[in-house]
Amino acid sequence: MVYEDDLNFLEDDTDLDSPLDDLDTLAVLDANPEPIRPNPEEMLPLLSDPITTQRMLAARAFCEIQDARAIPHLIRLLTDPCPLVRVSAAYALGRNPSPDAVEPLINQLDRDWNGYARKGIVWALGNCRDRRALKPLLRSLKVDIPAVRLWAASSLGQAADLSYEAVIATVPPIIEALIKDPLAAVRSNCAWSLGRLCRELPSNVVYATAVDALIQVLEEDPDLGVRDDAKAALLKLGDPRGIQSIENLEAELNL
Repeated sequence: MVYEDDLNFLEDDTDLDSPLDDLDTLAVLDANPEPIRPNPEEMLPLLSDPITTQRMLAARAFCEIQDARAIPHLIRLLTDPCPLVRVSAAYALGRNPSPDAVEPLINQLDRDWNGYARKGIVWALGNCRDRRALKPLLRSLKVDIPAVRLWAASSLGQAADLSYEAVIATVPPIIEALIKDPLAAVRSNCAWSLGRLCRELPSNVVYATAVDALIQVLEEDPDLGVRDDAKAALLKLGDPRGIQSIENLEAELNL
């Protein structure tokens, strides 16, 4: 069965919404204003159903519920022929993170033709909080389509929950994207991630370089939203140089 012709809209580079918001497009929504929470006992068998829509809806259900029994099935569905099933499985694994899912997610990120699926995969990899995910996420931040770069940038902020070495390895490529990425939303997410990552660093050269980059963006980025996110990151860090730069800019505006 061919799905590509029906799903070309999933490669739209302008689709920058939250991955979980995307789920509303993946199935027919129930008109009930108070939907019943999915029953995992009913959904688990449907993950292996021969009918594509049943597999998709079952995978989507595990974006709302957490159940370790679903993880092996969701991993298998990452390679389903239908892109909508793959998307749902990726998001569900983001809600049900497991060390067992990291390598399958990485493998599918490397091979999936569908940008919508890759977007869900990078979000799931961030939620896994696993050092193995850093290199593929950094690669996605550098070379993928805008919607995937956007979520790779924010997923990399989760490296703050890993080791010091992971943070040190992650900060320089995020700085580069913060300065050079052509999309404002990607730069904004890089600013957020730097603010999170640098809270875990001592006052060393990597930390100082990140603060320099945030100050540069605060003062020079053409997009107001990016400048605001750089300001928020600097305020969270409480860095004296950053605070002084913010005060200087505010003083200039009040002249």
